Amino acid sequence: MIRITFHAGTLEIRGLDDPASLPKPVEWDIRSASHRCPALYYPDVVMSLVRRRVPYQDDARRYEVLDGGITAPRPPRPYQQEALDAWLPRRQGVVVLPTGAGKTYLAMMAIEAVARSALVVVPTLELVRQWYQALAEGFSHPVGAIGGGDYNPQPLTVITYDSAYNHMEHLGDRYGLVIFDECHHLPSDTYSLAARSCLAPYRLGLSATPERADGRHLALDDLIGPVVYRRDVVELAGDYLADYSTHQVVIELTEEERADYLRERAIYKDFIVSQGIRLSSPSGWSEFVMKSARSAQGRRAMRAFLRQKQLAFAAPSKLAMVERLLHQHRRDKTLLFTQNNDTAYEVAQRFLVPVITHQTKPSERVEVLEGFSAGRYRAVVTSKVLNEGVDVPDANVAIVISGSGSVREHVQRLGRILRRGDDKQAVLYELIAADTSEAYTSARRREHNAYR
Repeated sequence: MIRITFHAGTLEIRGLDDPASLPKPVEWDIRSASHRCPALYYPDVVMSLVRRRVPYQDDARRYEVLDGGITAPRPPRPYQQEALDAWLPRRQGVVVLPTGAGKTYLAMMAIEAVARSALVVVPTLELVRQWYQALAEGFSHPVGAIGGGDYNPQPLTVITYDSAYNHMEHLGDRYGLVIFDECHHLPSDTYSLAARSCLAPYRLGLSATPERADGRHLALDDLIGPVVYRRDVVELAGDYLADYSTHQVVIELTEEERADYLRERAIYKDFIVSQGIRLSSPSGWSEFVMKSARSAQGRRAMRAFLRQKQLAFAAPSKLAMVERLLHQHRRDKTLLFTQNNDTAYEVAQRFLVPVITHQTKPSERVEVLEGFSAGRYRAVVTSKVLNEGVDVPDANVAIVISGSGSVREHVQRLGRILRRGDDKQAVLYELIAADTSEAYTSARRREHNAYR
């Protein structure tokens, strides 16, 4: 009889007479003296045997059946039920919903529907905390956490992407459902290995912006399944999310700032051309960093690059607009976003507001966010730390001082202020330095109309 076992993130299949009838990834492995494939293909292998009515012994899966559902269920929003109904036929696929639309409760509905032990994979420790709390409050089953020094696998477990990569070869047989939150992170070389090492037949991906600039989001079809349901911000604003408006504020640099910007950018661009560097290529930036360190001309080019970025991101004329907007919204709760830490600290010092960056200690971050929620702080400035994975329900104003101009970053930052509140009107300001690289990337995003 054919026997299927799980070993180190793979399936080992013994007693197989006709390997051609199984999925193509199944190959003979001389080391284990068995046919072998990534654990990802577990449902394909099993179903191929079932269809052919071939007897087999399944010693691969160790996931549990979970009795009982959500302990305190609430009526789902119409689009949450629609998303679940779209996912259930295959029990695989990606659901795209904006921040604040209730993706966590949708995932809990999926756990209840399949009634199997579930693993939730998230990008940050803050999200581990949030998901752990939601699952512990929503189900009577033990909940575990893996990441940040914790290792406690349970029938319901939350794990970081980094820890999933490190431990999935040992955990990949314990869960029937795997949920990838912020699943746009998954297609990287390392994280995708975690998905391939897990045999969970049921898979759910969640994201507000699954598309990636490098095109790797196409791999989600194999790792999780296709997009089965999608609703955008404008479809839910007003009824389920806060009404919002966005305003792009073009900042004209002073003559001195403009001259400084053009001079530094010319030095940087001349070096790029002289060295034959193509920044559009995958290795372009690394090549620039490497070559700029080899000569005085190169080091000057790097300083020029950083200076022209600083002028675009935090020119005095741009910060003057920030001052006016903070005064205009002095009674609101405002989040200020910057592209880098230096600008965040400069804004914090100039306007005497707390700052959160990746360097901020967890205890200090909690204190700042609690103070913001309680109204002790009316504004908080951050670099990229609050783009995703942090629940900031009380903010209603966002000022993007600088950013990458990407669709994902725009949607993430807009999502920080869209959670529904009483008579809440959210507003996002995007400050753009005119005739700079920042203006170009912002215009390119609008031309593609990639967010709605």
